[in-house]
Amino acid sequence: MLAFWLRAGLSGLIVALVATIARRSPVAGALVAALPLVSVLGMMWLWNDTRDAAGMARHMEATFWYVLPSLPMFLVMPWALRQGVGFWPTLAGGCALTVMLYLLTIIVAARFGVRL
Repeated sequence: MLAFWLRAGLSGLIVALVATIARRSPVAGALVAALPLVSVLGMMWLWNDTRDAAGMARHMEATFWYVLPSLPMFLVMPWALRQGVGFWPTLAGGCALTVMLYLLTIIVAARFGVRL
């Protein structure tokens, strides 16, 4: 249980760091947010817990495929905000778009033999 709280604390620290940096410089905050820090930490925790190379490889490959459908959100949301749409509706729409694209990715990937 201690390991869980340490992991949660470190992950939360990264999120707080991104928010703090972004207040001073949105571009610098975006750069730190774009770094795959959470993915790398997740891989480290998973490896520490399992030492399963095949499982780790599946995790890394699935992460790649799930990053792709999340990218349009980062173009649609700024556009919506600039059109005067409120933050919360924009966030909800961006998340809904991402979920739909995740489902589409799963379907399309399966047709090419990629199981997600």
